[in-house]
Amino acid sequence: MSIALAQPDLRPGDVAGNAAAHAAAIRAAGARVVVFPELSLSSYAMAAPTVDLADPALAVIVDACAETGSIALAGAPLLEDGREFIATVRFDADGAVPVYRKMFPGGDEPGRFAAGPCAAVLDVDGWRLGLAICRDSKIDAHIEATAALGIDAYVGGNLHDPEGAAVRDARMPKLAAEYGVWVALSCFAGPGSDYPDASGGSAVWAPDGSLVAQADGEPDRIVRVDLHRGSAAAARPGDPSRRPA
Repeated sequence: MSIALAQPDLRPGDVAGNAAAHAAAIRAAGARVVVFPELSLSSYAMAAPTVDLADPALAVIVDACAETGSIALAGAPLLEDGREFIATVRFDADGAVPVYRKMFPGGDEPGRFAAGPCAAVLDVDGWRLGLAICRDSKIDAHIEATAALGIDAYVGGNLHDPEGAAVRDARMPKLAAEYGVWVALSCFAGPGSDYPDASGGSAVWAPDGSLVAQADGEPDRIVRVDLHRGSAAAARPGDPSRRPA
């Protein structure tokens, strides 16, 4: 199965502009699954309002998925039953559906966002993708609960500063090897968030812990990798410097 990690150039609260950037990345990626960073539809900005999944501006993402046969996993602040969550939203040709809510908000997030209720797995063509959002991947209890559901890959939308990126790059190979799963993280890049030094560095690690492909710190990069069951040597990385057309 092919997976792409996109780190588009995003702007706080600009849902229409961010949606267009998502659509361009989906078309450029040429992958079955395209993963975006945490809160990608609003950008990572605590002042940005929640996203309405019925917003007509999001139709460009649905259209891009319909044209390419892709499933996109985007990040969004959502209002549900009077509480706000940091969520992962699945886009495909049929529309948009929330599939996961961040279980371990950190920093300033708990002042606004509730903790999600449980771990989640998304099945795509027989591949079981365990879902995470940023700080979740730092918490042992999260990977334990997610792996207990039976997963082939641990997939997240993240944002890191340089210090957090160093922690990520040390921890993710260990998680991949310990649980024998692929790990794929799409990480925010560029100045368009509450963190002007967002690190980028979206990456895929194979089940033996080896790094298969990683983007640099610039926005508009895409990493594409074909995931295979079996040895990590079968992995075929794409060009981590691709930019959307």
